[in-house]
Amino acid sequence: MRSFFGIGVLGRYLILQNLYLMGVCLFAGTCIYLLSDIFDRLDDFLKAGLGAETILFYFLVKTPMIISQLLPAIFLLALVLQLGILTRTREMLALRAGGVSFGWFVRFFLVYAVVWSMGQMVFSQFLGVFGEYEANRIWKEDVRKRQADDLVISDLWFRDGPFIVLAREAFPGMSRATDITVYEFATDNLDLIRILTARRALIDDNGWGLLDVHELDTRTFASVTRSSQFLSVRQNLKAYAAVELKGDTADLPLFELSRAIDKLEESGSNVEILKTVWHGKWSYAFSISVMALLALALITFSENVYANVGLSLLLIFVQYGVHTVGATAGEQAVLPPIIAAWLGNIIMGTLAGARLVWVAAPGFKATLRAWGAGLRLART
Repeated sequence: MRSFFGIGVLGRYLILQNLYLMGVCLFAGTCIYLLSDIFDRLDDFLKAGLGAETILFYFLVKTPMIISQLLPAIFLLALVLQLGILTRTREMLALRAGGVSFGWFVRFFLVYAVVWSMGQMVFSQFLGVFGEYEANRIWKEDVRKRQADDLVISDLWFRDGPFIVLAREAFPGMSRATDITVYEFATDNLDLIRILTARRALIDDNGWGLLDVHELDTRTFASVTRSSQFLSVRQNLKAYAAVELKGDTADLPLFELSRAIDKLEESGSNVEILKTVWHGKWSYAFSISVMALLALALITFSENVYANVGLSLLLIFVQYGVHTVGATAGEQAVLPPIIAAWLGNIIMGTLAGARLVWVAAPGFKATLRAWGAGLRLART
């Protein structure tokens, strides 16, 4: 008998068992992570003179981010334990004897993992991002004493319409910049029309107000000095401030990161790193699906739960290593951002999937054997 969502008694049993094991593994993993972080940062909190309430709040708001980071590894460990328990208690054997094929388990857990992947993405982009933002704010403002108004961006440049703007120093928190040089080009061609230099600029959503301006017309070489001048430059530095203040661009929520990429790309900045991070968010969430394939592939090699737990820990490090290599290749423009971000999932998922197809599809193996035999006959 099936429920409203089409999940039978066996499906509900497997889900409840998996949720229990994931809860245990997630609790243990989160505690270990928090203890490590506490020992690493407790001295900094005490030196800053922060109270116990602030310290507890810091680690509380950081917990959702920790959970979202650990979830793929926890899913792999929980599923390996679950499959090992089913095998050790002979439940798997009884189900196979009752007509439940190994292919059914592959399909069930893959769909189950996809649901977890989507949940991880939503969780990380809401609670995870909020918690990380609050934790970073406490760390930078209360511990490191870094306020938003003190942020300084050196040697900033961008393109906005016909203008290329360079600023020796920009202060996004105060909406100001100093030592500005503006190159203005004709809108219909690449001819340089004039060069503006200014000591300071006041910035708002309407444009840049330059102060102590010197203008050089490159067509007539006429030079003019004026106390102020307004330019319709719409770049208000918020995208730059968001990236700088939040430190790691991976901390930006998905939609905010998309807007930052669009604005920076319009200004002519290199956005390969940000694009790789954007695709990496999706890739990391759906690595849970890859972990499901890896767990199912492990059980086809060995039914020893202890050996499989050890191998799963090794595979976690391998997956993370390949993911890091791909991210680095994307940031250096060696690979396109989408391929670089998904490289770990592609490699590990392909290997695990090939093993499962080989085990769960006897017809596929027979086809390969017939194809190989045909090749041998053709050679003779």
